[in-house]
Formats: sequence, C-alpha cells, structure tokens
Amino acid sequence: MTLALDTAAQDLLFREAHTANTFSDEPVSEEQMQAVYDLIKLAPTAFNQSPLRIVLVRSAEARERLVSHMAEGNQAKTAAAPLVAILAADNEFHEELPALLPHFPQAKELFFSERPVREQSAALNGALQAAYFILGIRAAGLAAGPMTGFDFAGVQKEFLDDDHTPLMVVNIGKPGPDAFYPRSPRLSFEQAVTTV
Repeated sequence: MTLALDTAAQDLLFREAHTANTFSDEPVSEEQMQAVYDLIKLAPTAFNQSPLRIVLVRSAEARERLVSHMAEGNQAKTAAAPLVAILAADNEFHEELPALLPHFPQAKELFFSERPVREQSAALNGALQAAYFILGIRAAGLAAGPMTGFDFAGVQKEFLDDDHTPLMVVNIGKPGPDAFYPRSPRLSFEQAVTTV
C-alpha cells in the first residue's frame, strides 16, 4: 500500500463517492456543517487566504428563490435536497488577511492595491476551497451534488453582492434512490502525467 490513508477512507472520499442527484429526507444539521467547515478551513491556499464564503439555503422561501435561478435540469433536485449551499469567492478577502501579514509581507503589495489581482486570487483559491468543501461533505458521510448550471448573475443579485462571485451550488444530504449515475471514465496516469 502506497497511500497513508486507509482503504475505507479512500473509498469514502474518492472511489465510492459520486455526485448525488437524489437525496433522502434526512436533515443535515448545523453541527454537521460546522464540523465540515472546521475541517476544510485548514486545507492549503495561497498565503492561507480564505476567500470562500458559504450561504446555507435552509428556508423554504430562500430555496424557492434559488431554484428559480437554477438550470431546468437542476431545479427539481435543488428543490428536494435536504440542504443547499451557495459557494462564492469574496473578492475583498484581503480585509481578513492583516493577522497573516507578518508571515507574508508580500501579501500587502499583492492584495491591497489592485482589485483585479484579488479577484483572480479569490477565484483560484475559492475554487480550491470549494473542492475541499466537497471532500469535507464526503468525510461527514454525506453526498454532495455540485452544480454550475445556474444563472450566476441572478444568484449573485439574489443572495450575494458585488464583492462576492458565485462559484457553484452544492446540494447536500444522504443519497436517495437511484442517486448516482454510472461512473464516467477518467484519464489514466499515463494519459495525464508527464515526467521531465
């Protein structure tokens, strides 16, 4: 065995995990979501920045507003999922960085001057954190259904502001009947990796 993570954990996070398209009606608690966040916040990003912002959509009224912005093929599953999260990148994440600046003096020059630099960094590192979020959901024994099929401008206007850019919407819960499509093929090591 060449991986330190045991086989059961590898299966939970990767081999047996699939994007869920249906969910049971078992609720997802605030405590579960806090445990997920407390785990994934420790994963690496550039300068330890944390641009990911998470909006948990719990109320029926907010869910209805969100569903209206989802692509047609994503509406029913978003309406039925026990919990839905909107993941966004905070383009003003640098306001939370001052405590880190003694360790990263170059961050001040990079992030405090130009908004386009912050937006690029927030998009990249927010996407990294979104991937960690999906793994955190799986680590909690839940299934994730991440989606980018929605009206980004509509979701931003409805739930965020001009300083936050939507990244994805994630349905969360225990998988329901016929939740998973067959696994699509992936590239082999030889197809994806080059050694120089």
